Amino acid sequence: MQKIKLYIPLFLLSLLIFSCNTTYQPKTVQYKDYKINNTGVANTAITALLKPYADSVNKSMNDVIAICNTDLEKKQPEGTLGNVLADAMLKMGEKKFNARVDAAFINYGGIRLPGVSAGNITRGKIFEMSPFDNLIILQSLSGKVLQQFADFVAEKGGWPCSGISFTIKNKKAVNIMIGGKPLDENATYTIANNDYVVNGGDDCEVLKKIPQQNKAYIFRDAIFDYFSALTKEGKQVNGKIENRITNAE
Repeated sequence: MQKIKLYIPLFLLSLLIFSCNTTYQPKTVQYKDYKINNTGVANTAITALLKPYADSVNKSMNDVIAICNTDLEKKQPEGTLGNVLADAMLKMGEKKFNARVDAAFINYGGIRLPGVSAGNITRGKIFEMSPFDNLIILQSLSGKVLQQFADFVAEKGGWPCSGISFTIKNKKAVNIMIGGKPLDENATYTIANNDYVVNGGDDCEVLKKIPQQNKAYIFRDAIFDYFSALTKEGKQVNGKIENRITNAE
């Protein structure tokens, strides 16, 4: 009798295990459109429930992180907003990774605001600049590969960068200077990008097979940290055109 009691649970357990491994494939998929507008009646109970959270988020987004002393503009081949944000990636990347970063790049489409007016920069404004959770990635590139990547950036019309400068001529990068010295194809450089780019985003293939250093550091957090550090030091955000990328005449 004890054997029967033991076998029955084991049998039921086996049925449960194998039934959990069953997979199903949909044969058809049906869609239905729903129009969303502001003509509906608000649910006061839900509104009241969410209000404390909404108020908290709104208050946080209005926190002033830094003060900008000039208008910042997103522009190609070089813009003041891009310069500031590329500097943030380079400087905070060095601090987070505890490593020297020779140059940093931001894909042009990754900056989602056309510009920022002089004055207070709030937390919400930084989210508008960089709404994606892209991570800062470091890679060690040979000078030859860096030349190829710079050519890719030149073909795109120029991206925000820091620590490097070059001229775009016939959609190629020429006269590349990095760390104040001409590019050496035999040297190795540490370059910061975001994970979207190094994994092939924006049709960038040249970096995909190169090993990555990843500290799970969101680029937007780097902007917060950079601006907060400037404020703590009594400094303001200041963007300048420095001929980092220029078009050949």
